[in-house]
Amino acid sequence: MLDKISSAITELSDFVCGYPLFFLLIGGGLFLFCYSGAVSLRYLRSSLAALRDRSSATSDKGQISSAQALMSAIASTVGMGNIAGVAIALTVGGPGAIFWMWVSALVGMSTKFFEGALSILYKGRDSAGELQGGTMYIIREGLGRRWRPLAYFFATFALIGTLCVMQVNQLVESVTTVFTTPAGIENTPQLRLLMGVCIGFVVAVVILGGIRRISAISARIVPLMVTCYMLLVLLIIVMNIDKIPGVFASIFTEAFSLKAGIGGVLATALTGARRAAYVNEAGVGTASMMHGASRNDNPIREGLIAMIGPAIDSGLVCTLTAIPILIAGNYADCEGIKGLYIALGAFEQLLPGYGQYALMVMVFFFAFSTMFSYSYYGQKCTNFLFGAQHAYKYNYFYLFMIVVAAVVPLGTVVAVMDLSFALMALPTMTSLLLLAPRVKALMKDYFRNH
Repeated sequence: MLDKISSAITELSDFVCGYPLFFLLIGGGLFLFCYSGAVSLRYLRSSLAALRDRSSATSDKGQISSAQALMSAIASTVGMGNIAGVAIALTVGGPGAIFWMWVSALVGMSTKFFEGALSILYKGRDSAGELQGGTMYIIREGLGRRWRPLAYFFATFALIGTLCVMQVNQLVESVTTVFTTPAGIENTPQLRLLMGVCIGFVVAVVILGGIRRISAISARIVPLMVTCYMLLVLLIIVMNIDKIPGVFASIFTEAFSLKAGIGGVLATALTGARRAAYVNEAGVGTASMMHGASRNDNPIREGLIAMIGPAIDSGLVCTLTAIPILIAGNYADCEGIKGLYIALGAFEQLLPGYGQYALMVMVFFFAFSTMFSYSYYGQKCTNFLFGAQHAYKYNYFYLFMIVVAAVVPLGTVVAVMDLSFALMALPTMTSLLLLAPRVKALMKDYFRNH
């Protein structure tokens, strides 16, 4: 009986997280891209100017600055998906999938623009009287009482979907593969428990300090990890400079190659776009919770800042991962889908003796940054569902689940979490599409004066 239930949950998760989620996020994002007048293309320079502008960060209606909100949101999205997800996209869709990841990033930027704007426009007070933001408050304050069940729907599934079970499990697997197993150390439950406790301790030091400590750490760690990753890939590019023109030529030519027919082009496009949508989380609702904590009091300015996120995670970081894998060429004829192993193999092939260790350092940064921000999302949903006085309790549950994830085979648990994450997108995209006209009206006033 339990096996049948587990199998049914897994099948449902695979279905919902497949094309239904893809069409919801990409289809809705394309509408917002067109409806906004291609905001992610026309106003990227305005985004950077808004990020530098400190005049709107003095409001007392928030806890952190817009820049800290952006860095914290990026910290949650720049994770394992930027490495393993890109390798999987290349394995399934070939080099052309990267082009469609870039297209998806442009679409995601438009979605994030509306998320950021609405998170400021429709803040609401929690049970302690403090202003909060996020999809649940956008629905409650922007759509009214009859839509309130949808707000609870979002918060309930976000409580589960933002647990970092998969990230912890992949991190532990990576450590055992690269370090402990080659050293002759047996991969025992006791070893995994020890690693889980160590990971939990590091995460606890940050998240128990609240959103201000999380944002402060993220503001430091995100620029550092992206810069270090850029330098690592730049070294590979310099050492293989003669292959770079061919790499980018393959991305563009295979994005539209008709060798496999129209169906092949569509499959490549869907693979790349879907992976990017999962990486940048545009339309899922996580960004609205983080940007809702911003002290910025101008919705459009916050939206412009929010849309920088997909440009960095789905645009820059995913490209940095793709280049070494395409140079190495080890993604072709790969048995099964083992994204992280493909990436590790590519870096070791191009930087013999230390490449996989250098990438593992990046994996540590990416995994921990995600864990820090995700804890805040869960705490915010606990606040909404059970009251501000109980919000702090979520952190202890979150830390406990980190240890559990390191030790226990995941199976159905991951399917439940993936399904929950996907279901977060339904109320988020619904609220964005219904409230988009209010954002567009504010856009006209803002850009008339800027």
